[in-house]
Amino acid sequence: MTLIPTDLSASRVSDAVRDSNREIAASSRVIDLSVGIVVCIPCFRRPQHLRLTLDSLVDQRTPRSFAVVMVENDAAGRASAPVAAEYLASGKLQGICLVEKRQGNCQAINAAFETAQALFPAATRFLMIDDDEIASPDWLELMVRTAEATGADIVGGPVLPVFDDDSQPWLARHPVFCPAYDYTGAVPLIYGCGNCLITRAAFDRLGSPAFDPRFNFLGGGDCDFFNRSRDAGLNFHWTAEAVITETVPQSRSNPAWIAKRSLRLGVINYRVQVKAARSAAVRMRLFAQALGRLPLSLVRSARLLASSQAVVAIHPVLMAVGSMLAAFGYDPKPYEASKIAS
Repeated sequence: MTLIPTDLSASRVSDAVRDSNREIAASSRVIDLSVGIVVCIPCFRRPQHLRLTLDSLVDQRTPRSFAVVMVENDAAGRASAPVAAEYLASGKLQGICLVEKRQGNCQAINAAFETAQALFPAATRFLMIDDDEIASPDWLELMVRTAEATGADIVGGPVLPVFDDDSQPWLARHPVFCPAYDYTGAVPLIYGCGNCLITRAAFDRLGSPAFDPRFNFLGGGDCDFFNRSRDAGLNFHWTAEAVITETVPQSRSNPAWIAKRSLRLGVINYRVQVKAARSAAVRMRLFAQALGRLPLSLVRSARLLASSQAVVAIHPVLMAVGSMLAAFGYDPKPYEASKIAS
């Protein structure tokens, strides 16, 4: 075990940041550089929920030592940094919190993973949880144990919604909220990084930046990362028992927000596919497919309408419309926030 008191090793911690757009906001009194596991947490204007996220990490049932790297992505407001500092200073968790001055989802995630790899050279497994999520008590142990047992490069697990408005429980089955798989085993791909484990070897294979900043404000940087991982020959495993819950505010359970989300998923899918296209001919084929997907989606939605709520049945149509709009240059930026926290 290599323990360093962070007040005596500021240069060691600073070297790990390596970027003038990042600065250290807080660190624990002691950091164990020999830990093999780091949990990364991008943070943006949800300080009260961040407490719940951190409490769930404090309560993990595992004999394994792990560190946390939190990234405050609101350089102006910095509401999350004091919460992070509280947990680090008290010794409840070990690690650091840094501020990423460049706003954007991918910027924050890259800052977390890059700093974790640099500061903890012995770490081989890096997990991620969002600041609006809560890990089940055995989450970390199950994810790491799966990686050890299977040799998977990337492990995913379910993120189950917990709605503030619980009057529509069927919404949990909507494709926007429903996990990609309901079983444990090898899978061809995972789609989101809100509950994932990525090995150092996977990051080495993909290069830097791991998450493409061009997806900063649209979203989908994780989808792009995992698609590139698959194309690079990395393998995936799903652990259905490693549950994370996500708090869904009432503003995100209304039909208008869900429809916009479905539309944006179509945009993301098209952008990821076009980015991976290696020739003009492939891009033209994707363009034609985007135009032809709409009539097929209408047929599928009509079939779904017989057994599903309308907001679920219309999902394929909205995704198809999103892909078609993206083909003509539509570029929504739902994650581009104002500089001043509201």
